[in-house]
Amino acid sequence: MNRSFVIAFLLAIGAIAWIASGQFGHGDSLPEARKPPADLSAAENLPAVRVREQTAQARTSYELLRGRTEAVRQVNVKADAHGRVVKLNVDRGDSIAANEVILELDPEDRPARLSMAKALEAQRLLEYEAAKKLNKKGFRAETQLAAAKAAYEEAKAQVSTAENELDNTVIRAPFGGLIDNRMVEIGEFLDVGDPVAQVVDLDPILVVAQVNQNVVEQLTEGQTGFARLVTGHTLEGEVRFVSSMADPATRTFRVELEVDNPDRKIPDGLSADIRLPLLQAEAHRISPAILTLSEAGRLGVMTLEDGKVAAFKPVKILETEADGVWVTGLPHKVVFITVGNEFVNDGQKVDAFDEDTLEPFGQGATS
Repeated sequence: MNRSFVIAFLLAIGAIAWIASGQFGHGDSLPEARKPPADLSAAENLPAVRVREQTAQARTSYELLRGRTEAVRQVNVKADAHGRVVKLNVDRGDSIAANEVILELDPEDRPARLSMAKALEAQRLLEYEAAKKLNKKGFRAETQLAAAKAAYEEAKAQVSTAENELDNTVIRAPFGGLIDNRMVEIGEFLDVGDPVAQVVDLDPILVVAQVNQNVVEQLTEGQTGFARLVTGHTLEGEVRFVSSMADPATRTFRVELEVDNPDRKIPDGLSADIRLPLLQAEAHRISPAILTLSEAGRLGVMTLEDGKVAAFKPVKILETEADGVWVTGLPHKVVFITVGNEFVNDGQKVDAFDEDTLEPFGQGATS
């Protein structure tokens, strides 16, 4: 039993020595196991991309707003005298010129009162002229002359009052426009201040909107602006007003675009999209297909630097069109990666080929 234990122990020692000689030996008798050399040819197989060199253009940016049309002015004409309506000259929808008669009230006794006032005025004038002559001859005191003059002036004032009262029975349009509403009928009795008709001036027409406080400083009166109505009509006009006070609820500023409307076909209250010019900037027109996002989520494009390195450049969209977008934030000259941009990373080396000729892109590309 002891002999078997000794033999087993010796065999174990021998096995351990044999294994150790293979791990820690100098390999004089056995060759050392080595990994094959790395194949670096794959690392030189750079991704191929197509590129296009492009120069920026001066481009005007626009502020896009949602607005509506609005009459340049409108007013509810009201009665300046009391009386019964005896004549109506207009109806709803009629055109009317400035100072044209809308309606007439029964003058009642106003013509008679005017005649009496004029007769009294003539009498007072004669008395005043006589007082002046007597005063020059020393037969009339200064106080008597002053009293005669005061009586004459009072008579003139009474004539003016009577004339105004009679004139107020004829109600006229304060300006030219359209009768949008008429509130009275023949035979109706009006009191002072009662509404008669609504007159709306639609030429020119205004297109109004609220502009953000971030761009209001870039708008000035006299600028050319554009509007597209909900009906599809495109308008061109001039910015006639930019508010200097913000709406306290929205912190936006009112802006008015004035547009000619000679035939008055554009009504008040139509929805409209407004384009107002802001400032000129250097921009590149590119296909939306080459826009990409960085790992941080920034919008940009992949460009080529030094003719061989892909570089991500952030951009800001200035304007969109049906088949392209204008972007800013890039140098004056840029080499865009137009094909393969989605497969390369910022800082990665690439093989660049001109997108038109498919020839290798030269080393003179600018960043």
